[in-house]
Amino acid sequence: MDQDTPAEAEARGPLDRERLGAELADRAGLSRIEVVDEIDSTNTELSRLAAAEPDSWGDLAVLVAEKQTSGHGRLHRPWASPAGSSLAVSILLRPHNASGRPLPTLGYSWFSPLAALALREALAQVAGIESALKWPNDVVVDGLKISGILAHLAPGAHGEPPAVVLGTGVNVSLSEDELPVPTATSASLAAGRPVDRTELLVRYLEDFSRRYRAFCAVDGNADAPLEGGRSLLSRVQDATITLGRRVRVELPGGRRLEGRATGLDRHGALQVVEDGGERHAVSAGDVVHLRPADGGYA
Repeated sequence: MDQDTPAEAEARGPLDRERLGAELADRAGLSRIEVVDEIDSTNTELSRLAAAEPDSWGDLAVLVAEKQTSGHGRLHRPWASPAGSSLAVSILLRPHNASGRPLPTLGYSWFSPLAALALREALAQVAGIESALKWPNDVVVDGLKISGILAHLAPGAHGEPPAVVLGTGVNVSLSEDELPVPTATSASLAAGRPVDRTELLVRYLEDFSRRYRAFCAVDGNADAPLEGGRSLLSRVQDATITLGRRVRVELPGGRRLEGRATGLDRHGALQVVEDGGERHAVSAGDVVHLRPADGGYA
């Protein structure tokens, strides 16, 4: 591999922990942010901390790792990368609405696409990259995966409903020969220049926190208008590249569904219409693979 340029070497340097400290937490409304050198999985560790120390790890607590050794995505697919080349960040959510009541758990399915919108905005601001959502949990640039987002439940605090641990992995400074698969890309490759990992993380956390609080304020209703008058459902549908395409959905037990992806329902499930007109709503948890059915990008 060619030697990194000075700018590339700087981009691969450690995260700026001063910029990821108390000032950012106050500005973004985070309850806590911790950066560690190395960890097996930020999601696994944050879930453990949420259960063991619920009073110390509250809503919008953030755990970031310089290097993640045993990260994984959907269906336990491995996710690993060289040190300094990516972002591995998990956010603990204990959502309450404007009245202080726990958010209905039916709204939890929207946290992953909400995070994808926040990352999409951060990539545009920091790297000048136009990206899109690939249902159910990827962010892509020109059809190539740049990020995966994985949410799972964690113990609630003091008898409240379950919390959510929302993990995001972003390829930032990977070179072409470091990409895990040919269908992946990185922010630096897409932008054609080095991208500041710290700045990308700061913008992501700020934007996510703002969107999350607005969503909680409407009690987790994806149809409710947010700032600017548009609902979360509308914004996610507009950003999702899967919609309007013919798709083949592989389900557990070898079952298969093929048709056109026409939209998302109010719970975030993908609506698929078969050629005969039969309609199906497919949840993210039911999907083994979602593939293009006509050579397009699903």
